[in-house]
Amino acid sequence: MESAPSLTPATAALEESKWTRRLWRILFLLLLMLGVSLMLVTLLQRKLIYHPTRVAAMKPEQWGFEPHRCLLKQLTTPDGIVLNGWHVLPPFHQALNAEEEQLELQLERPAILVFSGNAGHRGYRATLLRRLSSLQADVFLFDYRGFAENAGQPTEAALLQDAEQIWNWLTEDLKIPPARILIVGESLGGGVATALASKVCQQNEIPGGLCLKATFSSLTEVAQKHYPYLPVQIMLIDRFPSAQRIADVRCPIRMLHGMNDTIVPFALGKKLFEAAPKHSLAGIAPQFLELPGIGHNDILENAGDDYLRIVEEMLNQIRNQKTTTAPATSTNLTSPIPE
Repeated sequence: MESAPSLTPATAALEESKWTRRLWRILFLLLLMLGVSLMLVTLLQRKLIYHPTRVAAMKPEQWGFEPHRCLLKQLTTPDGIVLNGWHVLPPFHQALNAEEEQLELQLERPAILVFSGNAGHRGYRATLLRRLSSLQADVFLFDYRGFAENAGQPTEAALLQDAEQIWNWLTEDLKIPPARILIVGESLGGGVATALASKVCQQNEIPGGLCLKATFSSLTEVAQKHYPYLPVQIMLIDRFPSAQRIADVRCPIRMLHGMNDTIVPFALGKKLFEAAPKHSLAGIAPQFLELPGIGHNDILENAGDDYLRIVEEMLNQIRNQKTTTAPATSTNLTSPIPE
């Protein structure tokens, strides 16, 4: 039996060269596929962040509001985008026109400015708006650009600019003093709310308070939790670095977070709390309410009384302009109260 011919040095070198070229081609194709994938994720990342529901028009009556209690408001941004929103009056109050609305505002109730999460539109928050206004407050919520009837595309920079314009409209056009405004942020809206509170506090326009529900220390950290195999620290454009921004907030701060939250992990909410100043200008320490057994989207349904209690306590601070100092606390879910 004849043995297989041995390769000459030249033939062996040629074979080795062929395999080297094949390996380089495979490596190149893998890197190309990875690069294309990262490019697509980078280009489409805002599709992953923002999930608007688009509608042609939003009639308050379709969402259970009594006539003339929920008032349509519009603001035009410097780049020509019309932002649609609602001003919700307390129960048994109504305004048939702008003059009657102004008379309602002259009653000097606290105002709540709400920034919602990253999905849907303001109609899905109708129950929340009714419950907040039942605390004898004027409640304002504008949809983000690209949501509901609003044109445009949502980005972090645009949302923060729009939030500042809404603030200026409340304080300058409607003449609501900053100290009477409670800023409320939910989930992604917590990033908007924190940025706005930080900005106006640096301008010495101290709000009456900042209330944050199920929000994060940064959107980058949330993305890292959901996409651990991607270099989100490099790729992410809209970062919402709330833990950095909250350091400049000088109004009272309250937070609450579901311990079973799988969308914005509980630990990231706690991290934001730990980054907050130890007390407000009035000496009021921040507080954090832990919600055992609660997730991300069921706080109003399953812990709504606790949520409303926190807001009411903050509204009472605004009404009374309290200056007492309270220790920073982290508490468990307390027993519900009747609505």
